[in-house]
Amino acid sequence: MNARHPAPADDPLQWPATLLDVGGLEAPEPMVRILEALETLPERGSLRVLIDREPHPLYRVLERYEFLHRTWPTGDGRYELLIWQTPLPGTA
Repeated sequence: MNARHPAPADDPLQWPATLLDVGGLEAPEPMVRILEALETLPERGSLRVLIDREPHPLYRVLERYEFLHRTWPTGDGRYELLIWQTPLPGTA
């Protein structure tokens, strides 16, 4: 398949996801819980986070540790955040 239409194995949206709901928590608890969950994230796994506000400070931390992310509003005033790491070359 081409880059515009990745194979499911290469598509983080198709990888197994762990759900973490950090809604209702006061800062910095959401970031702490997210970072703890990322420590055990398996290769070709993702973390799906439900959060009350868009986590702008978290984006810089994710970039520093080479995590990729996608964020979208859920329609009820919250956000859903998908976080994953790019597999190392040769492990695809």
